[in-house]
Amino acid sequence: MEYQQAKERFIQTWGTLGAQWGINRTMAQVHALLLISPRSLTTDDVMEELGISRGNANMNLRGLVDWGLVYRDMQKGDRKDYFRAEKDLWVVAKRIAEERKRRELDTVKDQLIQLKNVVGDSEEVREFKKVISDIDNVTGQALQVLSMMTAAADNFLMKTIRKLKS
Repeated sequence: MEYQQAKERFIQTWGTLGAQWGINRTMAQVHALLLISPRSLTTDDVMEELGISRGNANMNLRGLVDWGLVYRDMQKGDRKDYFRAEKDLWVVAKRIAEERKRRELDTVKDQLIQLKNVVGDSEEVREFKKVISDIDNVTGQALQVLSMMTAAADNFLMKTIRKLKS
């Protein structure tokens, strides 16, 4: 397979995966392009490579910067913004997990706190409270597992770095 074909296939595949992270396909494709690029790219580069509008490119680059997956670079003597992806895939996975936690699990947790305050003692209210409590327990466990995974990844990385320095 030629590089250009492999590149296009990777960008398409990463775009499909992006939908599973909770971001849109184009944002994931922009991330894929930056991830495999050996140099920082401008908005114009991204537009040209992916065939997207300036507004679409700017919006998705800004979103990736907000997620902490892409960094803005300045080039001396050039007024354009350049963008580069975080290349450490452990860091990428951790940031995606943290952002999804913030957007999804934390939001659910906040709603559940409010929903637990339903008043009454009818059969419907008791069943409602039971279901809300069960969802709250599952959400709490998911948050604990995510915290443990993040801590384990950090611990693994630190041990690896220490070994490399020795």
